[in-house]
Amino acid sequence: MPSKPSKKLETFPNPATRDFHIHMEIPEFTCLCPKTGQPDFATLILDYIPDKKCVELKSLKLYIWSYRDEGTFHEAVTNRIADDLVSAVKPRYLRLTARFYVRGGIFTTVVVDYRKPGWEPSPAVELARFDSQHSTRE
Repeated sequence: MPSKPSKKLETFPNPATRDFHIHMEIPEFTCLCPKTGQPDFATLILDYIPDKKCVELKSLKLYIWSYRDEGTFHEAVTNRIADDLVSAVKPRYLRLTARFYVRGGIFTTVVVDYRKPGWEPSPAVELARFDSQHSTRE
């Protein structure tokens, strides 16, 4: 039986207790312009640090697909998706970036951040990069 679009986001238990970063790129997001009915195309970039749950990828795919025939403004749909993800996953941190392709000579990028109250990220660790062409070893 073929899959169908769905607004249901499924989750599974986070397999770790430490902070770790999940990065997803969704290059085939589409919705409709609420003014003209023409399709709008975007790449969604989802970055989050899970707490107790992670989003299940097939449900995320079907959820994203559910916007294909909806008329919505870029700002509204980006915030709605972020809100739905926060509601389902309850992450420590989430950033959703929506990079909409050019329409009328204008590229639009909408960024939504969420931080769980009281959560602070661990300090970043800077690692030296190894460049094999400039190694001091012979």
